[in-house]
Amino acid sequence: MSTSFTMIGGEGPDSYQKHSKWQGGLLEAAKEKINEAISTKLDIDFTSNLVNIADFGCSTGPNTFKAVQTIIDAVEHKYQKENNYEEIEFQVFFNDSSNNDFNTLFKTLPQARRYYTAGVPGSFFGSVLPKRTLHVGVSSYSLHFVSTVPKEIKDHDSQVWNKDIHCTGLSKEVVKAYLDQYKIDMGSYLNARAQELLSGGLLLLLGSCLPNGVQMSETLNGMMLDCIGSALNDMAEKGLIDQEKLDTFKLPIYVAYASELKQTIEDNGFYTIERFDIISNENEEIPIDEEFLTVSFKVTVGGIVASQFGQDAMEKTFEVVKIKTQEILPQLANAKPEMQYLIVLRRI
Repeated sequence: MSTSFTMIGGEGPDSYQKHSKWQGGLLEAAKEKINEAISTKLDIDFTSNLVNIADFGCSTGPNTFKAVQTIIDAVEHKYQKENNYEEIEFQVFFNDSSNNDFNTLFKTLPQARRYYTAGVPGSFFGSVLPKRTLHVGVSSYSLHFVSTVPKEIKDHDSQVWNKDIHCTGLSKEVVKAYLDQYKIDMGSYLNARAQELLSGGLLLLLGSCLPNGVQMSETLNGMMLDCIGSALNDMAEKGLIDQEKLDTFKLPIYVAYASELKQTIEDNGFYTIERFDIISNENEEIPIDEEFLTVSFKVTVGGIVASQFGQDAMEKTFEVVKIKTQEILPQLANAKPEMQYLIVLRRI
């Protein structure tokens, strides 16, 4: 994955750390199911009292700390109950792109944590840990990224050139190109984790997928990305950013359909699917408010916009995004929902 596509770091008002509450809502909603899965499905050869846990795509927190603690609590409960271990030690690996703000991540570690920590920079589309050392892995809201945007989509002279900045779902040719890349990358991710996981270890996947028949452009996320694309076009028309750069600027994002995600996992062959649950995130509904939405998308997409067009242009772009978001609030309120999922995989 491009090292420029990371969430905005730091602890400031426009940081991912301050604007990731909604993503954390899925973890809270799935907590009981995660506890149950670890209690009944985790099957590791407990030859020592050390358990290795990794968050792939950890960003800067606080959600990664919540995910890790949920796993630790469940593992402790399971093995202390079953094997009467007085003390289990935990090693946690926080993995993300090398451009991730690891300084803020480690600065904000919970003081009362009961685990050792290590940062592991590198793309999760490849192996980042030694073979057969991992007991439980987790990825939350990170598997909609692809490692690269297909070349033909960025080529203005190609018949598959995409005038939009993301995969809206309106062009079958563009969808196929993105889907082909997604299958390659998802397969690479699953292969890498299969190398690292011990037999009987678990991989927990949380995120969003599309319901059958719903196009990305019909969802709130899709509408907001279209809004950002429209703002960038306005910036280009005013000469504030380069039009040729904008023509080749495409987001490395593909939100798969649930059926595509499940099929990719089944084709991989290294795991059994222990759970594939659609989770209600009703307690963390997205506020339909131009200020909230603009900042939320700025902290996730602003980094890659800044890397392409510069920090000043990014700031001005999102000023325009806020105005455009206010204009489309009625459409956003009626957007078709994406589905939030919890998938539990066990390494064969």
